[in-house]
Amino acid sequence: RGAIAIFLYVGGEVTIGSFMVNYLMEPNIGGLEGSEAGKYVSFYWGGAMVGRFIGAGLLQKLKPQHVLSVCSIAVITLILISTNSSGPLAMYSIIAVGLFNSIMFANIFTMSMEGLGKFTGEGSGILCMAIVGGAVIPLLTGFIADESSLQKALMVTVLCYGYILYFGTTGYKRDRIQ
Repeated sequence: RGAIAIFLYVGGEVTIGSFMVNYLMEPNIGGLEGSEAGKYVSFYWGGAMVGRFIGAGLLQKLKPQHVLSVCSIAVITLILISTNSSGPLAMYSIIAVGLFNSIMFANIFTMSMEGLGKFTGEGSGILCMAIVGGAVIPLLTGFIADESSLQKALMVTVLCYGYILYFGTTGYKRDRIQ
């Protein structure tokens, strides 16, 4: 389940980052020129950096599964706001996703490794291979965008983060392996 969560997390994160310029160029979102829209991508990734520092502090006091769950809910909410609105609200809500993405990879990885015992090496390798989601999910999203619209296609990422929410609440639990 952890490998699926990593696959979908990296897929969702890369999808939003990769489609950000095109999304902000959409007339009903930002209507920006490509060069201007590109400047906003740094706010998405900058938000991830700031969120990582905030998340590190929160993780000193809160359980990783709680932080992961809350951040998943925040991301789902922001994507839904963006895909169901227009103008500045749609634009800034998708950019804000970066802030909450920041802690997900590390938390998913750590939670997935817990209790693997003698299978820690194999588990780590599987999790590292699961980052291929960053190639698959954007491709799927692009196909759907070509058939409908980019705004509708971003609903794929809601499904990705929905699984991460599941993982953070109950999906990470398993019997310990000795």
